[in-house]
Amino acid sequence: MRVALFLTCVNDTLYPETGRAVVKLLTRLGVEVDFPMAQTCCGQAHYNTGYRHEAEPLARHFSDVFGEYEAIVTPSGSCGAMVRELYPRMGERARAEGRGDTLAATLAPVVPKTYELTEFLVDVLGVTDVGAYYPHTVTYHPTCHGLRGLGLGERPRRLLQAVEGLELVELPGADECCGFGGTFALKNADVSAAMGTDKVRNAESTGAEVLCAADNSCLMHIGGTMTRLETGMRPVHIAEILASTEEEPAS
Repeated sequence: MRVALFLTCVNDTLYPETGRAVVKLLTRLGVEVDFPMAQTCCGQAHYNTGYRHEAEPLARHFSDVFGEYEAIVTPSGSCGAMVRELYPRMGERARAEGRGDTLAATLAPVVPKTYELTEFLVDVLGVTDVGAYYPHTVTYHPTCHGLRGLGLGERPRRLLQAVEGLELVELPGADECCGFGGTFALKNADVSAAMGTDKVRNAESTGAEVLCAADNSCLMHIGGTMTRLETGMRPVHIAEILASTEEEPAS
């Protein structure tokens, strides 16, 4: 199977190791992974901040770049939800504004074949044991877009439970937002920081070494809070855990 890696802006700029982990993991599972060099932002930041028309050229470009692939895999629930949930809304909005069906038709091909990483592993490849080894105590935070937008459900937990050496402990208040929310964290900094503190204190109460999630934007917010509170915990993307093996362990 030939798939495209949609890395996303945050990962490309700040967390390239997550992209490398996805390629390592999928290659180990027999998947051919391409990284289209023409990929750019999917338009989520623009759309969520109210610049909906400005997001449209980015969405069209996304469809142009990724349209030929069997599947598009992203290590980001939020950007995955942008394509799956909001691209159809963009097309509907353009139609309602009297601009015809062109945008909807352009975006439609990429919507059903865009997958968040854990969805792709469980639903498309049909695996939960990916041959990973990670001898650490881990707690899992289900991020909002993955939990409520994509409905990832138990997929990430099933994958983590199958990792050799990993002890998974439940996170109190797991379904509560960490407080990031993109520009929410800038516009409502005090509220965002308080929500982040609650999330980190709950994580700290588990005794876990690592807090894991499927979205680095949320892990960035949580990790910054961990540093300020001097917890000693560390945030790790699920892709890096699943890519880890006994021969090539992740930290």
